[in-house]
Amino acid sequence: MHPLCQIVIKFKLETMEKKAKKSRLAESPAWALSLMTLFAPIVLGLIFEEIHLFESSAIEIGFLIVCFIFIIVACFFICMTHPKSVWYTPFICNAFIIIMLVFTALLDYEVRLLPLLIAQSGLIVLSFIGAFIGARIGRRLIIQRK
Repeated sequence: MHPLCQIVIKFKLETMEKKAKKSRLAESPAWALSLMTLFAPIVLGLIFEEIHLFESSAIEIGFLIVCFIFIIVACFFICMTHPKSVWYTPFICNAFIIIMLVFTALLDYEVRLLPLLIAQSGLIVLSFIGAFIGARIGRRLIIQRK
């Protein structure tokens, strides 16, 4: 086989391996994924509220728990894929909750809202922990690939 053909075949195999390893999550920027994570629970909550799905408080609490878990897992995977985004991903993903927490604490503080404030604070802490763990794993994976 001609040496030039061997070089072309080797180059094609290397580029095919690189393309196969890159996921759609890695192709999207971290800020865009974080914004999608921010707006997905908000949009779902508005849709469910519009179709009157939150008639009982148990369904509403279940929805909030699922949304909290979704945000924590999303922060983990975004920071695992983009380790340098660990400094802003949790802030973007939790922006709505941070704003609600600040305004509720400053303007409309009531004792009955204390469990919700504690849960929201816990979500923020857990999403930061998930982001830092994801970033550490992501850095290790990047080092292993090299």
